[in-house]
Amino acid sequence: MKLSLDSMLILYDVQIRPDKKNYIVEDASGEFYEMPKICIDAMELINQGHSLGDIETVLKKDYPEEDVDIIAFTKQLIEFGLVKEMDGVEVTTTKQIRASNGFEWISPKVALFFFNKISNKLYIMLFILNVLFIILNPELLPNYKDVFLYDSMMFNMLLYVSISLLLILIHEFGHILAIRSFRLPAKLDIGNRLFLVVFEADLTAAWKLPSKNRNPLYFAGMSFEQVIIFISFILTLFFVEDNSLLAGILGIVIFDIFIKTIYQFCFYMKTDMYYIIENISGHYNLMENVQQHLRKWLPFIKQDTSTEAYQNEMLGIRIYSTFYIIGILTTFVLVGIYVFPQAFYAYSNSISHLLESPSNPLFWDSVVFFGLTILMIGLLFYAKLKKNNN
Repeated sequence: MKLSLDSMLILYDVQIRPDKKNYIVEDASGEFYEMPKICIDAMELINQGHSLGDIETVLKKDYPEEDVDIIAFTKQLIEFGLVKEMDGVEVTTTKQIRASNGFEWISPKVALFFFNKISNKLYIMLFILNVLFIILNPELLPNYKDVFLYDSMMFNMLLYVSISLLLILIHEFGHILAIRSFRLPAKLDIGNRLFLVVFEADLTAAWKLPSKNRNPLYFAGMSFEQVIIFISFILTLFFVEDNSLLAGILGIVIFDIFIKTIYQFCFYMKTDMYYIIENISGHYNLMENVQQHLRKWLPFIKQDTSTEAYQNEMLGIRIYSTFYIIGILTTFVLVGIYVFPQAFYAYSNSISHLLESPSNPLFWDSVVFFGLTILMIGLLFYAKLKKNNN
């Protein structure tokens, strides 16, 4: 099949919804695409049975300021799997249909109890209250030693990982409940980053909603965290003076949520806050466009050439670039304040325990701790090597 200006197409049925600046196109497989008005007009002309040459002529007349290339656009439609026939010949596609029944056992009525117009405002108020708690009570700020409840480094590590994993599940379940409140499906993906298991709620179906309804879905995980850290602050300030174990566990909870909340505002990563900013601004390729913009001065930043910024997005890209760099600097600050001191404390204590007699349990605790460290470093190099070979 040779594509030309004389070609005529038949497209698959799609749903088109206006969004902040452009349009969201949903195909039958559950994939979503952002397209400007000119693309929507082109698709409508295709559906009316016009040839590509006629369509290009109309678009050049209607959009004189645009560089119209109907052949290139048609190739994109074929790549997206949106073209059913071309010049009477069926176009084969291998797209898989997304599952549409994730977590449907959760009643929307139950989900609405946690996420509604009133509760969403309460979560934001809690976030503000938690910030005020820390300002008025600086002693609530986490210390790098908060994760070390015991002399055993292995026990400390297992306790922290267990609490952190539980908090991650609560965070992701917040996203799932939020999207179920709109009677939409969700999926909990289990993957890995290097050698760490991670959970992530798939909120793709949120694109079915108007822009204003998507923000509570993105904030939902943090909403549950704000409730937990608020309760932890109250208990720490007023109820745990005589219970060192509970105080220690609350300290880990506060430390974990505090660090994760800071990371949410490190805008060089696609965090929940990133998606909120992206949704508010209507720049749905914001990260990729910012990386291309910054690469002129910071060549080590990964570049994605698959996206192209519109001229009317440049102001937002320049503003976000500033926060992108601030996020990188913030990460270095967190590493300096928490990660390096924690590593020094853990390994200096483990080295001292290695000088103990083998009859001391802490000696073997240190042996296992260093063994796991060597294993993690090995897996890190293996993952790096595998990535470079691909």
